Amino acid sequence: MQKLHQVTLTILFLFSMLSFSSADTADKEARTLLSRLILGEKDNQESALDALDGNGSKIIETFYKVGRVGDVYKCANDDGSFTVYYKDGEFYYNLLDGNQVTEPDNLEKARLGRSAKKKLSKLADFVYIYSPIDQERIDAVHKFGGSQKPEFIELIRRNIDKQPNENLKQAFQESLEISLLKNGTHEEKLNAISYLSDMGSSLSVDFIKAVKLDSEAVLNDEAAEEEVKAEASALTKASDEALKSIESAEQKKELVQSVFFGVNRGSVLLLVSFGLAITFGLMGVINMAHGEFIAIGGYTTYVIQGWFASAYGVDSAAYEWYFVVAVPAAFMVSAFFGVIMERGVIQFLYTRPLESLLATWGISMVLQQLIRLYFGAANVAVASPTWLEGNVNVGGYTMAYNRLIVVPVAIIVLLVTALLMKKTNWGLHIRATMQNRLMASSLGIRSSRVNMMTFAFGSGLAGLAGAFLSQFDNVGPMMGQTYIVDSFMVVVVGGVGNLIGAALSSLGIGVIGQLLEFFYGSVMGKVGILFGIILFLQVKPGGLFTSKSRSLED
Repeated sequence: MQKLHQVTLTILFLFSMLSFSSADTADKEARTLLSRLILGEKDNQESALDALDGNGSKIIETFYKVGRVGDVYKCANDDGSFTVYYKDGEFYYNLLDGNQVTEPDNLEKARLGRSAKKKLSKLADFVYIYSPIDQERIDAVHKFGGSQKPEFIELIRRNIDKQPNENLKQAFQESLEISLLKNGTHEEKLNAISYLSDMGSSLSVDFIKAVKLDSEAVLNDEAAEEEVKAEASALTKASDEALKSIESAEQKKELVQSVFFGVNRGSVLLLVSFGLAITFGLMGVINMAHGEFIAIGGYTTYVIQGWFASAYGVDSAAYEWYFVVAVPAAFMVSAFFGVIMERGVIQFLYTRPLESLLATWGISMVLQQLIRLYFGAANVAVASPTWLEGNVNVGGYTMAYNRLIVVPVAIIVLLVTALLMKKTNWGLHIRATMQNRLMASSLGIRSSRVNMMTFAFGSGLAGLAGAFLSQFDNVGPMMGQTYIVDSFMVVVVGGVGNLIGAALSSLGIGVIGQLLEFFYGSVMGKVGILFGIILFLQVKPGGLFTSKSRSLED
């Protein structure tokens, strides 16, 4: 297990270093070429501009913006050479290395010719077309294609085959076809409509509708020639068929996306409800503060992200590791607070369910207020590391990395928890204490210690869920309350105290609830899943798997 963990960390490190190395190389090259643009002769300036085409470093965009307002300077050195500086906001930077400097002496404004400025302006516009980040590149080419300006057609066309993967090639081709809907010949428009229809391009719907409206206007124009009307008729028919095809593909895509979101929500519920299944199902404690442990995990991730950002900077390779550190930290911090809560309150309320419910409800409100006092009442956002940003395209369906990662993590938690419960002395002690506390104590099992460690483990799992939730949802004092009711339903439907039942019911409630929301809307979907659970419990009041618990002996 330790070797697998080391291999995983090594792969993540190499991946992050590779992506940053590529970006750093492009940035250094762009800074050198921009310096040559300022200091070189006319021929060198032209060659520098040509070499910048396709670079993709964001310094090109920054340099153009500051140059446009006259904030680019050169400064003579003692050896007769020159250094280029630029002012961005209130600060000065060395162009070659990007380091912030105090205002140098003897600054001289550097000026570019009109033609060089014009070409640099275009390069600044095209920076994101060549970005090393796929999503930035896709967003940029969609922007150019959506503008339908004829001057972008050749740029998009010549870059299609240069893209490193099919997802990017498809985005470039889609943008080209959208642009051709306005600027192409009749045949090119028909081919574009056909291509966009086949790929189910939701991005092109408004543009195809515009083609249809223009064609209908031609058909209604009595002065139009028959040949023109025939072409307009063909475009209208093709547009109608394409819009129906795209609508059908979009509905199918939304259905698949709903299933994916259902699996994602089920995986989150599994992480949350496993902790609750342990504290409620195995220990008999109705912990209304369980949602606040989710918030503790989320805020732990937020704090560690802030620490990495201040210590290393958000653009550093080290910053990419903050989430790898935050995940175990969220578990440990939540488990620590779980120990404090169990030792301070819960240990006195094991056989008093009503009092435990009221006490933990009060603790829940206290924890929420403490979080508000320290972090503020407003939600905070946690930025995902680069390797968790973006989407993966599977069979034409897009899935976000930061949501997708929750699924294998939930499976790992399920397996690890099952092994701990079935194959370790600690798990044996938990099961013994659950079934008969007095008998377990008489056999030398320290029930109080078992209770403390079990409650800490359940609380830690809630914190783990909070860490992963922070990657696609805002972190706030009330973030856990969204899941607490569903988690109790998961535990009851799965069978109180049964972890396999909790896993199956969390997946079922997540997927079925999401599908009901897809077909009937958010409100009716929630009503439907609640009504379904009530009916299910009428048939099987003990849940999917009935387990014995300590409460049966009291």
